[in-house]
Amino acid sequence: MHTYLLRTAGAITAAGALALPGLAGTGAAATARPAAAPPRVIATIPVPGLPLGIAASTWTGSVYVTSAADNSVSVINGRTNKVTATIPAPTPGSSSTYGIAASPRTGAVYVTNTILCCSRPVARTDSVSVINPRTNKVTATIPVGVAPRGVAVSARTGAVYVASASGSVSVINGRTNKVTATIPVGSEPVGVAVSPRTGAVYVANQFDNTVSVINGRTNKVTATIPVDREPWGVTVSRRTGAVYVSNFGGATVSVISGKDAR
Repeated sequence: MHTYLLRTAGAITAAGALALPGLAGTGAAATARPAAAPPRVIATIPVPGLPLGIAASTWTGSVYVTSAADNSVSVINGRTNKVTATIPAPTPGSSSTYGIAASPRTGAVYVTNTILCCSRPVARTDSVSVINPRTNKVTATIPVGVAPRGVAVSARTGAVYVASASGSVSVINGRTNKVTATIPVGSEPVGVAVSPRTGAVYVANQFDNTVSVINGRTNKVTATIPVDREPWGVTVSRRTGAVYVSNFGGATVSVISGKDAR
């Protein structure tokens, strides 16, 4: 009996930790974690018709959605996924809310107001509305180029960049709400994004099949990069600086190295 116990104890010592009852977690197999659940939709939030632009605030955690059908902006609580406010008609008239961006420096929300139709002549009210995120009130309306589409805010300077279908980018001072520069770019610019790493501004020119690169300090175009057909949206990775461009006509995404752009 004693010999058997000694041999068993020796076997345990030689073999290392065994999966004994009450000792779960001591072996390598016990440390394996279950596979992470795949991404899934956890909520669907009703908003007014024709939602187009969307932006999340790093200041408040709220999400802002433009609805072109009734010219409004819906404010969604990022914790509860409930609409907490609907801001009507940032710009009265024939224009509709389109693009939207929230400043990471001040929290201000910028909305482009543009014409989405029509065949008959209309009185244009092309502009950018500025919304105070604490009061959900429009505090300023800034005239810009014809048919403003995309809008982006520089995390480095607070400057606001607005792409207008007239072939230009308006630069707005985030403190004074004044247009400080108008930069010619390609034909029918739509999307715009600012690199948080370099401050460079990237503009997708739909009819030129190009992306314009603007120096955020000089407001000069430093490069024009050919991409696939009808580039539309553009975004920049905070981690790598790479630029991603969605090409509406080509059904592709172009990836641009953003390391050397300034």
